[in-house]
Amino acid sequence: MSAGLPLRAWQREAFEQYVRTQPADFLTVATPGAGKTTFALTIAADLLHRRIVERVVVVTPTEHLKTQWAQAAARSGIALEPSLNGALGARFDGYCVTYAGLATNPVGHRVRIERSRTFVILDEVHHAGDALSWGEAVLEACEPAIRRLSLTGTPFRSDDNPIPFVTYAPVGDGSISSVADYAYGYGEALKEGVVRPVLFMAYSGEMQWRTSAGDEVSARLGEPLTRDQTAQALRTALDPTGSWVPAVLEAAHKRLIEVRRDIHDAGGLVIASDQTSARAYASVLKELTGQAPTLVLSDETGSSARIAEFAAGNDPWMVAVRMVSEGVDVPRLAVGVYATTIATPLFFAQAVGRFVRARRRGETASVFLPSVPGLLKLAADLEAERDHVIGRPVHDEGDLFAAEEALIARANASEGASDELGNQYAAIGSEASFDRVVYDGDEFSPIDYEMVAGDSDELDFLGIPGLLERDQVAELLRGARNRKRAEAPARAEADVEYERRAELRRQLNSLVAAWHHRTGTPHGVTHNRLRQECGGPPAAQATTAQLQHRIDVLRDWALRASG
Repeated sequence: MSAGLPLRAWQREAFEQYVRTQPADFLTVATPGAGKTTFALTIAADLLHRRIVERVVVVTPTEHLKTQWAQAAARSGIALEPSLNGALGARFDGYCVTYAGLATNPVGHRVRIERSRTFVILDEVHHAGDALSWGEAVLEACEPAIRRLSLTGTPFRSDDNPIPFVTYAPVGDGSISSVADYAYGYGEALKEGVVRPVLFMAYSGEMQWRTSAGDEVSARLGEPLTRDQTAQALRTALDPTGSWVPAVLEAAHKRLIEVRRDIHDAGGLVIASDQTSARAYASVLKELTGQAPTLVLSDETGSSARIAEFAAGNDPWMVAVRMVSEGVDVPRLAVGVYATTIATPLFFAQAVGRFVRARRRGETASVFLPSVPGLLKLAADLEAERDHVIGRPVHDEGDLFAAEEALIARANASEGASDELGNQYAAIGSEASFDRVVYDGDEFSPIDYEMVAGDSDELDFLGIPGLLERDQVAELLRGARNRKRAEAPARAEADVEYERRAELRRQLNSLVAAWHHRTGTPHGVTHNRLRQECGGPPAAQATTAQLQHRIDVLRDWALRASG
């Protein structure tokens, strides 16, 4: 292997398997944030170095990703042309093209690939099944390549379009399922600290809307409703003129502020349903924060440049429609707001994948979302590994695995779809209320969660780097729930102790904040120093005596500093 970027354990294992087997086709399924690009470029560099191939062609879903791949390749010593127009320059080892670009002239690309021993990288290869014409174009253009590497973080699709160059095997119910040559799932990546865990903050609230018949309906978001009523309640919540969106954006911004105290460039992303909503959410954020967020609309010129500028900058918020849902690398994203009606497993996994890229130990991403059953199930099943199944029986048109494009179009592929649905109902008003936390495949009610820190204002330390690891966060939440159940017979006495601990935690956090303003010491550093000096568990688990001891010690520090 030629010298290149350092590899993680899974990358090295997959690379060694590739070198050992020397396959013509190789499908790698690795969770978003795991490092598929580095893995693929390591193989490309090795094949070029050993003169097995002469050219590298990378096929991507979006224009922005072409540039991103070219920049990553340059760091590996491979020169890729991201904007091929005419003949390939002599200084380039290959080029990047989108699936759409490949489909416009598959024969032309086939000729290019035939002329040289070519290694083709199919990034997010499930997009090759987006349309039958795309799949046929990929087959036509890439068939002459002597090596093909297919990459995806979400191999499952909900349609029956086969993905080119992917092996399928019988499942047993008459369907066939994709077979990965190497798989590295989100659960495994979590255990190894390669990606962040995600704390899902689900918000409910009362929704009011008017039906096409003129009837006014009032319902709580997330309560048992018909499919149509659930969809209307969700769209009412996401209506930017109501109170739900501003309240959730305010909560998300508060969380981001807490994270930025220790990660100064941490960023937030709002994923909107359509361009109209995106612009409205951006206006709400500007009024809330005093700073206009980066607004990314996929059909506007300069969108890729705005994403790159945000990724490299320090601005707190970006608002986008679908363009940032997949493949775009913005490692500093730490807080998200899932403000879209799209509820397919594919889109959800891609969207959440923007927040799982780990940079420091002890981080936990936070994603705020509507409390509706479909999204809560996807959040709880985030670690589940899926494959692309062809021929799976779909018994319900509302099945989340029904036709992907049809669901997206029906939910909100454009403002036109929103207008059509608007003829069926009109949003009247909405209110937001915190409903539950979904974490590590489990759900926690507001009481469970607030028992951890005693007050919603003090929950923000969860996930700040260096304080708690993934298992510790889950242990805190589950421990709080178990305490609540065990203490139920003695609720009055428990409530007194609970309030006392909550009050002491408020005092401690206030003093830590004051110490931060006085000395500039990050909150997490102060909490860790207090634990080292006083002993005991994190503040969320500490007894009243331990909390009081830390308060006294911190006050002593302040007196000595005043000298």
